[in-house]
Amino acid sequence: MFSSKKDSQGVKPAKLSTLIAQNVHISGDLEFSEGLRMDGQVTGNVTGRAGDESLLVVSDQGAIHGNVSAYDVIINGRVVGDVMVAHFVELQSNAHVQGNIYYQKLRMDVGATVEGKLTKLDAMQSNVAALPAAEVVPQLDYTAS
Repeated sequence: MFSSKKDSQGVKPAKLSTLIAQNVHISGDLEFSEGLRMDGQVTGNVTGRAGDESLLVVSDQGAIHGNVSAYDVIINGRVVGDVMVAHFVELQSNAHVQGNIYYQKLRMDVGATVEGKLTKLDAMQSNVAALPAAEVVPQLDYTAS
């Protein structure tokens, strides 16, 4: 009746070993392992290292202009690009994603917005999320015509 099995519905605990502070702006692709908290801005793809159960946290001050790929992702800021998540994505109330989201499990709070498609992946497809999003999903062209 009662199980000692832990709840696997949410984000797995990870050490947030890296912080990009609010006043930091990085231009270029970024690969991280373990955990990354993003309070600043990145213009480029942000990718968790292949094979790691990486965690990306984008705070309400954080912004990414590029594709995102990680095991678990929590967004409370802005992402302009596709988001590929192998396990769990949480969109908190201030989240704004302009791009498609590919996920295995999703939690979306009231107030979060997505301008794109939400696509649930099965267990076999989620293995692809270990690859950089740019290799899996075509780059989006945001130039005005």
